[in-house]
Amino acid sequence: MRQAGVIAVLLVVLVSGLFFVHGIQDWFVHHAIPLQREAQNALAGALRSLRAGQPGAVTGFLLLCFSHGFLHALGPGHGKAVIAAYGAAAPSSLRWLMALAALSSLAQATVAVVLVYAAVWLLDGARDRVEGLATMIEPFSFAIIALLGLMLVRRGAGRLIGIFARKRPTGHHHHVHGPDCGCGHSHAPDPAALAAARDRREAVALILGVALRPCTSALFLLILTWRLDLELLGILGAFVMGLGTMTVTVSAGLAAALLRRGMFLALPEGRSLAPAVALSELLLGALIAVLAGGMVLRLI
Repeated sequence: MRQAGVIAVLLVVLVSGLFFVHGIQDWFVHHAIPLQREAQNALAGALRSLRAGQPGAVTGFLLLCFSHGFLHALGPGHGKAVIAAYGAAAPSSLRWLMALAALSSLAQATVAVVLVYAAVWLLDGARDRVEGLATMIEPFSFAIIALLGLMLVRRGAGRLIGIFARKRPTGHHHHVHGPDCGCGHSHAPDPAALAAARDRREAVALILGVALRPCTSALFLLILTWRLDLELLGILGAFVMGLGTMTVTVSAGLAAALLRRGMFLALPEGRSLAPAVALSELLLGALIAVLAGGMVLRLI
């Protein structure tokens, strides 16, 4: 009972920590919006310098793209929230979490490029139509994130069931099992292989969930550079902007994962972490599924 109480307290602290981070984000949003406007104005000035062929204009333009991506990521957006929630819920290595954050940011830039140039060929590049297409695919993004939450719920529930099942004494005859032992028992697949397959499915869902909601600043940049006949620089700028966004999403994911680890280190010595890990995964997965599902219902 004591362990269950400690786990419950840790989960409350973990979720409270996420909301505290969200509160800090609101403070950043208030201060970042004016900086975003200044960055947009500077970006427009850099494009004029590019058109005029001024020396150093390309370097200045790319630096502005990076800083604009960084500032834009501090504002409202679900990319960093999804990465942070996954880092808090899933027992992933920091390296794996950083890779997911990087891939999701670059995939988001890729979707922006594909969306704009598909609209250029099909819809003559009208900005309102491009933004309309982005709005149309947004519910699919949140639906995939809700699916990711359900995956975490399923994995956490499966682990809890396995933990409680192992605690029950069962009569069994003991002999060495092998793939060809002929004992008549059903041998499960390698647990490591199953875990790797689950991680890959979750990674695909996470990356798609973030990527299918492209950055509006990247859309604006790509349309503008297309109109100015600077298509290649616009595409490069969109990916550099994605690198700026990536710095924030990576930081958010690492902060959540380290917070999670710190909470579990507070468990009494000698106690198994398995129930706490499974329960946190189940509850945070349910939170992701409910919030993302609610956004789907609002958008359709």
